[in-house]
Amino acid sequence: MKSNLFRKILFVILFTIIGYILLQFPFAKIMGSSQAFTGFDFFAPMSGGFLGAIPAAISVLAVKIFNTVFHHQAFDVTNIIRLFPMVFAAIYFGIKKDSKLFRIATPAICMILFWLKPEGRQAWFFALYWLIPIVCAFKADRLILKSLGSTFTAHAVGSVAFLYAFNLPASVWIALIPVVAVERGLFASGIWASYTIFNTCLNYLSKKVNLSGLRISHRYMITKEFFRKWA
Repeated sequence: MKSNLFRKILFVILFTIIGYILLQFPFAKIMGSSQAFTGFDFFAPMSGGFLGAIPAAISVLAVKIFNTVFHHQAFDVTNIIRLFPMVFAAIYFGIKKDSKLFRIATPAICMILFWLKPEGRQAWFFALYWLIPIVCAFKADRLILKSLGSTFTAHAVGSVAFLYAFNLPASVWIALIPVVAVERGLFASGIWASYTIFNTCLNYLSKKVNLSGLRISHRYMITKEFFRKWA
């Protein structure tokens, strides 16, 4: 029992270290912000698939906090807001497939909160994006749909937080609509690919090292059959 707990803690620490490293590699600016998306935005949600919802949420939150401290950044509104979307994405990805309540309630609440603000009501159709994670909740056993649902959950939480913190006008939200489609499609693909690659590596590693405590799937592996399927 103690050894299993120790391994789980060790895995959380390991995923935190990997996440912190990936956070240091930005590849695209966030529109309207000085911050950027990084490899961590692919890695964080899918970590829930291996660690489970709560351990992954702890790991993601730890990465964000450590990064803020190590880079001597202030815990200002923007940094605080950036702490939580990936936490919700990791939980969405990591909870059991039959646990629909969180996957449905989080984006639904975000839609309501968005529409409660005057700026949000003027761009009410922007929040319809968050029907996607609700629909995906009913097919969460499909990796690509779970990836899509998790990234749109992060988007919902982050958007509502930015709306309430900065009162961004409706024109900004409307202008973002085509950007979101491309951006979230990229993230969903990245999460799907990241999970498949990590899962394949962990499957092979598990034959040599005891990885009990990690949720490794035999369903999503890069094999010869995998390449034939997508050829």
